[in-house]
Amino acid sequence: MARGCTSSEQRTEAGALGVEFGGTCQLSPSGRPVTSSPTRPKLLRTVRGFTLLELMIVISIIMILVAVAVPIYNQSIVRSREAVLRQDLFTLRSVISQYTLDKQKAPQSLDDIIQAGYLRQIPNDPLTGQANWEVVQEDVLLAVDQQDPGISDVHSASNLNASDGTAYSSW
Repeated sequence: MARGCTSSEQRTEAGALGVEFGGTCQLSPSGRPVTSSPTRPKLLRTVRGFTLLELMIVISIIMILVAVAVPIYNQSIVRSREAVLRQDLFTLRSVISQYTLDKQKAPQSLDDIIQAGYLRQIPNDPLTGQANWEVVQEDVLLAVDQQDPGISDVHSASNLNASDGTAYSSW
């Protein structure tokens, strides 16, 4: 059986913890006082959470960080779409050139490139989200032994401006 605490031991140990006990005191196996009273210990001073001021400061800092991060994120999305557009235009133009040199005639539509096996599918314009490229049909022959004119260039169908101020349709 655990030994009982005297009132001075109870006051010394419990007072150091800031706890007021009622009833008789016993020591637990770890050596801490345990009350036999059905009432719970009452803390003299409780520290349970954050003050309203601390929460407002943290929320203000988070809002400032979000206000800085959102425009940077949006700009990175625009730059990535522009990079995809440049790559798609480069691929389409090189495939048109390869088709023209191999077949001695320019493709009459972008579907001719797919049917000939140069591409699996026409890539979507990253700005419009559809495969609606503006094709440039010219009467100029691109190769010496080319017989029929056809598609010579492609552009984006978007009417928006790029981050450098030029129109996407002029790329």
